[in-house]
Amino acid sequence: MIDHQVRVHPSADRLPREKQLAWKLAVVATGTQEVPDLDPEASEMVINRIIDNASVAVASLRRRPVAVARAQAAGHPVAPGASAYGLPAGATLSPEWAAWANGTAVRELDFHDTYLAADYSHPGDNIPPLLAVAQHTGCSGAGLLRGITAAYEIHVALVKGICLHAHRIDHVAHLGAAAAGGIGAMLRLDIETVYQAIQQAVHTTTATRQSRKGEISSWKAFAPAFAGKAAIEAVDRAMRGEGAPSPIYEGEDGFLAWMLGGPEASYTVALPEPGEARRAILDTYTKEHSAEYQAQAVIDLARGLREKTGPLEKVRSIVLHTSHHTHQVIGSGSGDPQKYDPTAGRETLDHSVPYIFAVALEDGGWHHERSYAPERAQRPETVVLWQRISTVEDPEWTRRYHDPDPARRAFGGRAVITLEDGTVVEDELAVADAHPAGARPFDRAGYTVKFRTLTDGIVTPAGQDAFLRSAAGLAELDTDALAGLFPAVDTDAVAAYDATLPKGLF
Repeated sequence: MIDHQVRVHPSADRLPREKQLAWKLAVVATGTQEVPDLDPEASEMVINRIIDNASVAVASLRRRPVAVARAQAAGHPVAPGASAYGLPAGATLSPEWAAWANGTAVRELDFHDTYLAADYSHPGDNIPPLLAVAQHTGCSGAGLLRGITAAYEIHVALVKGICLHAHRIDHVAHLGAAAAGGIGAMLRLDIETVYQAIQQAVHTTTATRQSRKGEISSWKAFAPAFAGKAAIEAVDRAMRGEGAPSPIYEGEDGFLAWMLGGPEASYTVALPEPGEARRAILDTYTKEHSAEYQAQAVIDLARGLREKTGPLEKVRSIVLHTSHHTHQVIGSGSGDPQKYDPTAGRETLDHSVPYIFAVALEDGGWHHERSYAPERAQRPETVVLWQRISTVEDPEWTRRYHDPDPARRAFGGRAVITLEDGTVVEDELAVADAHPAGARPFDRAGYTVKFRTLTDGIVTPAGQDAFLRSAAGLAELDTDALAGLFPAVDTDAVAAYDATLPKGLF
């Protein structure tokens, strides 16, 4: 890997393109053509994440935000076009709109992969726009594999090197750049085109973090889908010869200067050397539970503590000692009263670690629907326990969160439970059980079980088998066979649900 220093330059410097971060990201994307063989482990993980995305997308098909995105997309049929989860197999849409529908479906349950470093991310959000473009342009499975690998490489590098949330910028800004670069890699576009597309994508996908603050709305699911759609449109314009605000990162009125650390800020972004294997996807991890990633270990911790606490009505207080990020984003350090509101919606509750810990402690597990049901959140004994839970930042857990060694990085915490008689019960967990360093790391069998569980009753067993065969043979799929990456569902049931929703403009 090569460390690249990125800082603001005045316009008078006329910073050469070759020294700009967007150009270097484009080199990473187009440089996949110089890597004769993709890393076998990375390629297998791409297949795992395609399975993971399909699992959570299918499980979300009859949820309102997903239906809304699908309805909007359905108004843009195109041939050859791209498939969408929940629409009949023969229906094809303009790729940017297919990416909009599929990206929302993948993101809705907050249940797919994650990478946490200087910033947050869900790199699996790159897959919907790349898959849509692959179908529309006649790309093979091998090309899609190359593109997804490159998108993850760019996304992870940006998340490691440039923190967005400290400046209240939503993390989809990194997604836009990664998706544009991945599409460029997949289509074997030239460096100039990819460079312009990345800059356009960054410029058009920068938004504030209010989408993840206070009363969190369904835009949390739409935001990455919007970034993927914008990335496709940016690539299309760049292919037609259009330019972009430049240099988007280093310009004196650009991204770093006004959205992030300011004119004096400096960032280090590590990118692969020429010919180096693209393995960044192996640093990322998926979720066993449908909740914000920093709650994954907390759920597992609660499961382990359940038998040690005795009757929960005798709990006086629970304090979770954890990292700065967990405390500030999903803990009581956020200052969001909504995180303790029994009438809050799903999007808010899955960003409330006090709520999540309370339910996991009571139920001994987590369910992607039942754990968020209004009647579950408003259960009187749950509300009492929930109000007794708080978080505090522990400098040691913050240090472990940022440990440079991925094998030692920790996203959990230590729970201290004080009972009415003064007894203290405590335990800690560094990473979720499903994390690569956890008690039960996810492997292909784990992804397969997750897929079969989430699609049970929605996809027939034969349909499940057909999808898994297609995913496993990704590198050998031709363009027509890419439709096999969309499990066959009962589209009549989906359409019946869609018909119950209010109509929009179109």
